Amino acid sequence: MTPLEHKRHIDAIIERVEKARLRVNDHHIVKIVAASKYVDTEAIRSLYEIGQRAFGENKVQDLVAKSEALDELPIEWHFIGTLQKNKINHLLAVHPYLIHSIDSIELAHALNDRLEREKMTLRGLVQINAAYEESKSGFLPEEITEKYLQITQECPRLHLQGVMSIGAHVDDPAVIQKSFEITRRIFDTLPNATICSMGMSSDFELAIECGSNLIRLGSILFPKG
Repeated sequence: MTPLEHKRHIDAIIERVEKARLRVNDHHIVKIVAASKYVDTEAIRSLYEIGQRAFGENKVQDLVAKSEALDELPIEWHFIGTLQKNKINHLLAVHPYLIHSIDSIELAHALNDRLEREKMTLRGLVQINAAYEESKSGFLPEEITEKYLQITQECPRLHLQGVMSIGAHVDDPAVIQKSFEITRRIFDTLPNATICSMGMSSDFELAIECGSNLIRLGSILFPKG
């Protein structure tokens, strides 16, 4: 794909985002994070050159390597994968803009302790398992409000910005929609929450229609050829 073709491809995706955004009453702004876990630094650089600024990685070692290789670019790095506590030091060394996947009280405390030691703060989202799927991490909907407030009170170095969830892993759009609607309803009740991160390449339009204001797009942004 030539640079011009790539630009047209991205413009078409942005148009789909805008159409989905305008189908809901609040006309909220939607941010795109490019999930770059399957591509190399040149693919990231190419997308950066046509205007994308926020990129997300699922593995800490990949985030470290790619951020170092692209150090000259002021990329806004997000961590969107499951974080192991033994990788916290490596993650903080990158100074990520946002971690999307705080999925336990234990992880929140471990992050806060390390941040306290380094005299740092970190923006974060609390992950909700809105689909009630055993394969997914995160707090269940009925416990998320209590846990969110607990993290806010006990982990002052973590500046919670809102929530993240992954849509139900099924073919039925109605089931996927329900999981998004659950996340949005919870988001609306949380104090000072501004980010509702949900929606990926296969379901981002539905997520936006359900109120997502941050989507994580991977394969659709990095076409082959």
